[in-house]
Amino acid sequence: MSKEAGKQKRSTPKLAVVIMAAGKGTRLKTRRPKVLHEVGGKPLLSHVIATAGKLADAENIYAIVGHHAERVREAVAGTGVRFIEQKEQRGTGHAIQCAREAISGYEHILVLSGDVPLIQADTLQHLMTVHSAEGAAMTILTAVPDDPTGYGRIIRRSPDFSEVDAIIEEKALTPAQRSIREINSGIYAFKVGPLLKYLDKLKNVNAHGEFYLTDMAALLHGAGEKVAAQKAAEAADVLGANTIAELVLLDARIRAATANRLMAAGVTIFRPETCVIDAEVQVDPDTIIEPFVQLLGATRIGTDCRIRSYSVIENCALGKNVLVLPGCVLGESTVADGARIGPFAHLRPGSEIGQDAHVGNFVETKKAKLGKGAKANHLSYLGDAEVGAGTNIGAGVITCNYDGEKKHLTRIGQGSFVGSDSTLVAPIEIGDGAYIGAGSCITRNVPSGALAVGRSRQVTKEGWAAARRARKEEQK
Repeated sequence: MSKEAGKQKRSTPKLAVVIMAAGKGTRLKTRRPKVLHEVGGKPLLSHVIATAGKLADAENIYAIVGHHAERVREAVAGTGVRFIEQKEQRGTGHAIQCAREAISGYEHILVLSGDVPLIQADTLQHLMTVHSAEGAAMTILTAVPDDPTGYGRIIRRSPDFSEVDAIIEEKALTPAQRSIREINSGIYAFKVGPLLKYLDKLKNVNAHGEFYLTDMAALLHGAGEKVAAQKAAEAADVLGANTIAELVLLDARIRAATANRLMAAGVTIFRPETCVIDAEVQVDPDTIIEPFVQLLGATRIGTDCRIRSYSVIENCALGKNVLVLPGCVLGESTVADGARIGPFAHLRPGSEIGQDAHVGNFVETKKAKLGKGAKANHLSYLGDAEVGAGTNIGAGVITCNYDGEKKHLTRIGQGSFVGSDSTLVAPIEIGDGAYIGAGSCITRNVPSGALAVGRSRQVTKEGWAAARRARKEEQK
């Protein structure tokens, strides 16, 4: 072999992962594509892609899309996966036929189902190891669940023999074969050469008129090629979902695993079965999560925090020693060390709460930055605002950030005091150490160290109320 030929041989990609993601999921009875239903806080397909990405030898990951293809592409566009379109959904065998050109340059492919979110990278890596060691044309990942109903069965040459003669769908099982509990998971490793050689021999003589990839087992076996099988250590790893009820069970498994992971790392979660914690959430040790908390998306929480009941935190970053009191809603915001939030506060996207700052009862922030030690303790709205360190925002203060067409910024300096029930009409700047009198409507900038009062003069008419009541009595 020449050096150039050897170089070309070594450069041939070894393994591609192909994920089936074209199906409608008819039994779910929803309009949403099956693989976009969420468990553990992200689509089924995203879980499978993330697992495939952990495989050491995988050169590329392909998703075969069909039903609502654009929605599926958009949902996982940031994962680096490549797409193959199956314009007509005519079965899993037809899906691989659509992928023929993409996979032809690989030595092996690993076929995964886009609706099996619990599958583990170690399980897939072991499957590929067995596939290689057996020298098989096809290796099937199997499982032995407590109830095999609904799954195709694995027909082995003998119970202890690694080779497989066929996969028989449940509807076609003979009475004797119904006692077989080993099922087909729908996950396969293929040697690409034999697969492509016999792929067009698949027949669609079945009730649905579709080409099934499961039939490749009997085809390859009949052609003298080796078809092997490897049992998954945990049957739950290969569970899919054909109904909403099954989706909810998968979601519960993923969330339970996430809670157990966090507790094993030193996080206290009281009543974890009541909490909703997404798979990508990270929490540092010595933090306490109370019952009925939701931690969603890519939320990160530091050490020594306490998240009180009924709070919902999504895509946020919390520092250490943060207290979130009951009933708070935080979204796409950051909270620095030592800050105190709530109860019943709402941090909308873009909020940045500084070290030791307080955002209290029924306070709403949006794109607001509160400096170190700043406080807004009651009933305020701070939108498009910058609040300096140590400033106190009184009850009922509103930054009027919207003029009906555009949003405008309010800047409040350090050490300032904004009296209760004041309205600050943006764009506006309040200097360091300034005072705003309670009940003021401020429309012009306030210099540092100044007092601004923007309210009408009080008028008191003594005896007016008594005279009014007297007139009412006379009218009667």
